[in-house]
Amino acid sequence: MAVPKRKISRMQRGNRRSHNSLPIVRSRECPNCGEAALPHRMCATCGYYRSREVVASRDT
Repeated sequence: MAVPKRKISRMQRGNRRSHNSLPIVRSRECPNCGEAALPHRMCATCGYYRSREVVASRDT
């Protein structure tokens, strides 16, 4: 069984784990309904993208 020869220091361990964090999810406010939406994608709530209705909403 493989066993490490020396203890991994806190700095080496932290440097290895520095890339494991989750990215920050950016969002913007939909100009039509005001809900938070991902940039460059249609709004999941109202179905609008760039002031045009892309998908008809289920409410109507």
